Amino acid sequence: MMKKLVLLVVILLCIFTATTVMTYPRVGQWLFETVASLESSIYGLSTQQQDVGDVSMSYYRGGKQGAPVIVMIHGYTSDRTVWARFAKYFTDDYDVIIPDLAGHGETPYDPSLSYTQQAQAERIAALLDRLGIEKVHLIGNSMGGYISAYFAIAYPERTLSAAMVDPAGVISPTPSEMDKLLAKGENAFEISSFEDFKNFYPMTMAQPPFLPKIVLDAKAEEYMQRRERYARIGNDIHTEPRLTDRLHKLQAPSLLIWGDQDRLIDVSAVAVWTREVPAMKVEVMKGYGHMPMVEAPAESASIYREFLGEL
Repeated sequence: MMKKLVLLVVILLCIFTATTVMTYPRVGQWLFETVASLESSIYGLSTQQQDVGDVSMSYYRGGKQGAPVIVMIHGYTSDRTVWARFAKYFTDDYDVIIPDLAGHGETPYDPSLSYTQQAQAERIAALLDRLGIEKVHLIGNSMGGYISAYFAIAYPERTLSAAMVDPAGVISPTPSEMDKLLAKGENAFEISSFEDFKNFYPMTMAQPPFLPKIVLDAKAEEYMQRRERYARIGNDIHTEPRLTDRLHKLQAPSLLIWGDQDRLIDVSAVAVWTREVPAMKVEVMKGYGHMPMVEAPAESASIYREFLGEL
């Protein structure tokens, strides 16, 4: 199936570039979007739009209508596409929803809006209201993990379970590589050049899936174009108090997954989460970094399915 997909994309790319004048990064972006669209459709996910009050939210939805709902939440500067290969393991038995958070992916950015964890959690609640969904399982990565825990604490009556994958929200006892850079006044997320992105991308994953250079350069270009946007969103994120003092209020069944090679948020943060939520189930994945659901979708999905099966 994947060979056929690649062949189809190559044919489409040849046709497209033969009839369209495009810059080099734009070709890479078109290629990424085309593959992501084809791949998500193969997995039974379709892109939909929903007004949630202050923004029109783009999201994937697929799976079994009427089944328990899983909401998958991406991290800071990411988007819904990072969950597709993980999500395919759940569409036979669950109704899967994967939003682009406000200011990310295809959901618009408006500088007049708030991008705190509270604001993003409220938008997810509004999305569920519009879709007529009362209760959900949540799983989020990085900032999305923070939002999953935040939602579970703020909306306990709507939370069936909360899973956090290398989540933000607490201070790790051992500073990560990212923490050390921030202490020197350097933010790896603030991309001003292709060289900046070249240094940043390996920090996000220990075993990233293959992407052609043309796609990586397109992603670098996107980060550069959105630099001010991401800086504003990042500032809003950091105005929110850390979760540490509220974690004990997390009462829903919970799962913590962490890649032991995470360079953005050190794995030592696991001790903080488990101290505050002793009943939390924990899985540390050896050899993986900050995004194990991308690096090892089958293995991480197996961990999550086992957790859901025990509820």
